[in-house]
This record gives sequence, structure tokens and C-alpha cells, in this order.
Amino acid sequence: MERVKHLYCFEKLEVWHDARSFIKMIYLTSKRFPDEERFSLTNQIRRASISVAANIAEGSSRLSRKDFAYFLQIAYGSLLEVLNHAYLAFDLQIISEEKLKEIKNHIYLISNKINALHKSLN
Repeated sequence: MERVKHLYCFEKLEVWHDARSFIKMIYLTSKRFPDEERFSLTNQIRRASISVAANIAEGSSRLSRKDFAYFLQIAYGSLLEVLNHAYLAFDLQIISEEKLKEIKNHIYLISNKINALHKSLN
């Protein structure tokens, strides 16, 4: 199988790859949420996780560092939104404390990389 080349700058960003893995983890986790949460909590946590990677990608296409930094701030906000939803899922006993810790660990890793990239743009 031929390896796909990186065509866009965001594809070279480690934080974007981490965000993609995070989306997969959130999808697999939320797949086990109760059916009655399909159009509320499940949808919200998935959309927020997708927003992290999407804003990193979109921001990297911007012509100015200031614009890219703005999109990184949005990505960071989406990470915190996922964390909020994870706490709610924990409070409702939908996810375990171990799963909450796993989500928090991923958020910590990604947020540190977003912050480092943000600082490099200033």
C-alpha cells in the first residue's frame, strides 16, 4: 500500500494527530451512552471533540499567525467543553471514574500541545 503524502500543513502537526485519536476515543466511549442521550450528551461530546481537530486544521490554513492563534483558542475551548460533558457523564454514572481520568489525561496532553503551539505563534 502506498503511503499518502502530507498535502496540508496541519497534517504535519502532532497535536492534530493527537486530536484525531481523541475523537476516536470519544466516539468509542460515547457509543456506550444510553439511547436517550443520542441527541443530547452523545451528540454534544462528539461535536466538541471534532471541533478540536477541525479548528487546528482550519487555523493552520490562515495566512496570519494571529488568525491561527485564534483558532487554537477555539480548539482549546472545545477541549474544555468535552471535559465538561465528561464530568456530566460521570455525574450521571454513564462513565466510570477511570474513563473520566482517561479523558482528562488526553485533554491535558492535547491542551499542553495547543498552548505550546499558540506560544510559538506569538
